[in-house]
Amino acid sequence: MKRRITWTLLVLTSVLLVLAVVPLAVSLTARERVAHRDSQRAATRVIAAAAEEHLSDDKPPTVMRQELDAAARAGDCAAVYDRSGRLVTSTPCAAAQGEEAAELVKGVLAGQEPEPPENEGRLLAAEPAGEVHRPAGAVVLARSAGPLDARIAAIWGWSAAIGAAGLAASALLSVRLAGWVGRPLSTLDVSARRLGKGALDERADVGAGPPEVRRLAATFNTMAARMEALVHGHRAVIADVSHQLRTPLTALRLRLDVLAAGAEAETAAELGAAQEEIARLSRLVDGLLAVARAEQTTPRRTAVRVEEVVAERVAAWSPVGEERGVRLRAASEGPGPTVALGAGHLEQILDNLIANAVDAVPEGGSITLDLGTVRDAGRLCVRDDGPGMTDEAKAVAFRRFGNPEARGAGLGLAIVHRLVTVNGGTARLEDTLGGGLTVVLDLPLWAKSGPERGGAARSLPVPKET
Repeated sequence: MKRRITWTLLVLTSVLLVLAVVPLAVSLTARERVAHRDSQRAATRVIAAAAEEHLSDDKPPTVMRQELDAAARAGDCAAVYDRSGRLVTSTPCAAAQGEEAAELVKGVLAGQEPEPPENEGRLLAAEPAGEVHRPAGAVVLARSAGPLDARIAAIWGWSAAIGAAGLAASALLSVRLAGWVGRPLSTLDVSARRLGKGALDERADVGAGPPEVRRLAATFNTMAARMEALVHGHRAVIADVSHQLRTPLTALRLRLDVLAAGAEAETAAELGAAQEEIARLSRLVDGLLAVARAEQTTPRRTAVRVEEVVAERVAAWSPVGEERGVRLRAASEGPGPTVALGAGHLEQILDNLIANAVDAVPEGGSITLDLGTVRDAGRLCVRDDGPGMTDEAKAVAFRRFGNPEARGAGLGLAIVHRLVTVNGGTARLEDTLGGGLTVVLDLPLWAKSGPERGGAARSLPVPKET
């Protein structure tokens, strides 16, 4: 933004300077040329008046000679011609003679007003001695164009200097203005990024920049304070729920175990059913807590080698799959991608997806984990040949309790979706060719240098149902 403000002001100033300075310089140049020409013609007329007295009235050429000497001292060259075009007298220099001067004299003696040419850096002027239509002779005066050129050069030089000074002042002003406006916005952007990465105590500077930017920073600080209070309150609720619910549930399960040990068959069956409900309730509480943790996660992403984590999770879940007659395998073309994820997140994602697939796939089925790279993302696909999902179920599968066809609490895919999206990735569901469900994850590639971690990190316990 600073660069845009600076360049906009510079371009605007340049246009204004061109529109103002160039026409002014052109006008001054034209005025100088007219003034120079008028001065030259006036000097020529003075000599022509003195020459008329000599040529028409036969007076002595004294006055004419005086005027010619004065012209010579001023640096001009003048020549007097009679009615027949013959040279009568002239200043020592010969610039007022020659072909151009002869043409001018011929035109003047014919009663015309010829356009005076410029001859080798000198401007020529011709005037009749006497009446215009019946002149007694003609006077030609040549004046150097050097002084005129010097004044014109000075006009354009001063114009260029004024333009350059104006442009420099505009550049300085635009840089200061851009810094005054852009620096607080850049600071606010940095604060917003830090807040988004989990620095809940981040606050913006409200003492710099225009009033609108200061108000925006104050609003941001209010929002950040409220967000911090909400997140801390959320974390406190999660901690309280985790402690207040898990402890009595564990105690209740132990008491039911004690009662079931010495109960009769019918009573033992009822107690067993109660134990199953307690276990289901415990899994539901664990799932809700896992979703809550995923929602408030602001991960510090690290480099994760997907191939190593996939191999580790496949090895960990293979015994469970063998017990149920389900085969797990990993397939990849070449080395797997290295993605940027929070520590332990890929393990949690795979545990939920594999657990869902193992529960859904019938005996004799298979689960395949495919790895690859698509554009600027690492792609991980978990394919199974189970019953799959209807389009309605897939549309709501990533919501809490959104899947009406789920066998468990319906939280596994919600946890997966939140862990993937909080790391900047995407997740979607597709039908497997030949029947079944495919979960497609596009994860951001790792672009920074630094130590990479493989599959050694452990994940938090997560529920294993959708």
